[in-house]
Amino acid sequence: MNYFTLDQISEVNTLNEGEEKPARYAVIGKPVSHSLSPQLHQGALDSLDQEARYIRVEVERGQVAEAFEKLYAAGIKGINVTVPHKLEAVEACHQVDPAAASMGAVNTIVFDAQGQRSGFNTDGPGFARAIREEFGVDLKDLKIIIIGAGGGAGRAIATQCVLENCPQIILANRTLEKIDSMMGELQQLSNSETLEGPRDRISTISLSDPALEEAIAASELIINTTSVGLKSGDPSPFPSHWVEPYHLVYDSIYHPSRTRLLREAEGQGARIANGLSLLIHQGALSLEYWLNREVPIEAMRQGVLDAIKD
Repeated sequence: MNYFTLDQISEVNTLNEGEEKPARYAVIGKPVSHSLSPQLHQGALDSLDQEARYIRVEVERGQVAEAFEKLYAAGIKGINVTVPHKLEAVEACHQVDPAAASMGAVNTIVFDAQGQRSGFNTDGPGFARAIREEFGVDLKDLKIIIIGAGGGAGRAIATQCVLENCPQIILANRTLEKIDSMMGELQQLSNSETLEGPRDRISTISLSDPALEEAIAASELIINTTSVGLKSGDPSPFPSHWVEPYHLVYDSIYHPSRTRLLREAEGQGARIANGLSLLIHQGALSLEYWLNREVPIEAMRQGVLDAIKD
């Protein structure tokens, strides 16, 4: 077994038995055995000479607050939160960063000296960093369409696009009902006093709408946040011949590294990137919160590449 259960966390001797370094950071989820967070973080912790180990902990729904308490008592200094606990984690924090509150999800927990829990979401800011790395352009300067905006990743990215004041944000989803309420929240966020620009730049469209081709044509950055492409036989989430050479195409899937969408988009002359950079940068931001210092991005990248190579 490559993870701990919540019951085992109470047994500190069990947690660190036979280990050179004590457990100091963790990811919680259900299931959690597939998480690449240890591979992502451990190399960086080692290169920074941190006497710390990163572990996985499987936590049932409804036990997130209890997990936070037990992990802190066991010496854990920071926690990553993955599915299905990102929403529950919001309620289990003492303070929540405003951006994370807007995203409606928390994926990073920081403890203070008294054990008070602050929640952050690094998915959106990590995505902005990923776009800068991959394409050499700032997210705020791009017209965006998000394919599969109704999921957790889609919402985090959409919120970041609003915070970045992108000139166009199109939310595309299989069912509009799932994104109608989200659009209202994003429009409210867009109308805050801290943001400037046109207030009608956020719109929605169904993936079955014939106007989707036109919406894609009017966009500069196409983002796939659906799970279509995880399996080798999956099609593209929309007809790939709609992609033009001026497009930037980002698929949040990183394994396989080249989905059908990316292969065919590249064939159309577009610039492409997969979700590895998002995984790395959202993780790096978590580590920066915990350590309050710059972290070695390349060590994190290599850790993940070693884990997913065929």
